[in-house]
Amino acid sequence: MREEGWYIDPFGHHEARWISNGAPTALVRDGSVESQDSPPSDPITEPLERIPGTVLTDQDDQKRADDAGVEGFDPNAGARAAFDMMDQIGPGVFWHPKRGRGKGS
Repeated sequence: MREEGWYIDPFGHHEARWISNGAPTALVRDGSVESQDSPPSDPITEPLERIPGTVLTDQDDQKRADDAGVEGFDPNAGARAAFDMMDQIGPGVFWHPKRGRGKGS
């Protein structure tokens, strides 16, 4: 895997810069404040130095769009979970698209 994570800003403009797939991004950090600053077009000449304590592992919850085996996004999952919750609470409390509006509908 190529470099991914927070590294000391190789351009010296900020404390840290997010590196993605070995390339600098616009995401920068100074202390605990994150902001955007496009990287200069100058090439990086020195080795990248990772910020201690920011090593990404296979157990991290961050996934790249091109990761093999990444579960697909299900845009209907949230709605299904909400309807399941309404089914558990019972009729008459919430409007349910399958049943109409409350009691007596």
